[in-house]
Amino acid sequence: MEWLGWLQWPAFLASVVSAWLVASNDQGRRNTGFWIFLLSNGLWTAWGVFTQAWALIALQLCLAVMNVRGLRKTGDSGEAGGARRS
Repeated sequence: MEWLGWLQWPAFLASVVSAWLVASNDQGRRNTGFWIFLLSNGLWTAWGVFTQAWALIALQLCLAVMNVRGLRKTGDSGEAGGARRS
């Protein structure tokens, strides 16, 4: 199970790449970014379980909810900025 210790590096990379994509003006890139963010949430959660980092796990669950919200807001509405605000 030592390989689980290395999960932090792909999680780190996924977090950085997804943050870059979510900041894009292109809706497709933003959507991809949110999906990669969800992947990073899963990787960080797995690493958090391995290291017993309970606060990190709680953070990742909260961030996953926000990422799902982001996915819904950037969905296939065709709006660049999204007219809906919530």
